[in-house]
Amino acid sequence: MIVAQRIVDDIFKQGKTIGDRLPPERLMLEEYDVGRGTLRESLRFLELQGVISLKPGPGGGPVVEQPDATSLATALTLLLQFGNAPFRTIAEARVGLEPLMAELAAQRMSDDALTELRNSVDRMSDNLRDQGIFLEENKRFHEIIAHGSGNALFGHLVDALLDILDGSAIGIDYPENRRAAVHKAHLTIAEAITSHDPAASAAAMTDHIDQYVRYAERKFPEVLNEPISWSHLF
Repeated sequence: MIVAQRIVDDIFKQGKTIGDRLPPERLMLEEYDVGRGTLRESLRFLELQGVISLKPGPGGGPVVEQPDATSLATALTLLLQFGNAPFRTIAEARVGLEPLMAELAAQRMSDDALTELRNSVDRMSDNLRDQGIFLEENKRFHEIIAHGSGNALFGHLVDALLDILDGSAIGIDYPENRRAAVHKAHLTIAEAITSHDPAASAAAMTDHIDQYVRYAERKFPEVLNEPISWSHLF
């Protein structure tokens, strides 16, 4: 772990960016003054965290990558599973967190992100009969808002929460009339954020998440009460 931390520190100190290669193994062994087994375990740990990828063959070796929320989702899922927490836990967290994200997004979201948000609403509208595209845009819409809040933690946290509470994976279905209701809610939220109205954005998001929870409680109560399991994540 100490060697892994030193490697990450050096990535930043040396100004390395995504796609840059780290030094060859013989130089890293000298730099960190450890055995080959320790170095390789450190690199494998960083690979699991998404910090690097290990390219095989000549000219390969460790390459800097951009970590995503996968490791966070895994860690949260395991913590919740061992705490016997039900999927309702994630839904309740969204009720508390996402209105604040929408409120901040109304104040901070960039023009490019606003365009992306409107595009998501339009693409969902054009493909309401395609559940695959609907689910894709449903997730993307909330991710755009979370990242558009200007708070990096919210962005990664929503990415992780949505990975855990993947309705299609845990058994929540969206018939076409429900998809239309979701699209209407997304349109209302997007209009409020585009108008830079924090209060209206938060209120619209609160109503949207509340509707989702009520729908799930009415149609799929057994799913919300089911204990969270790592096996649902991937």
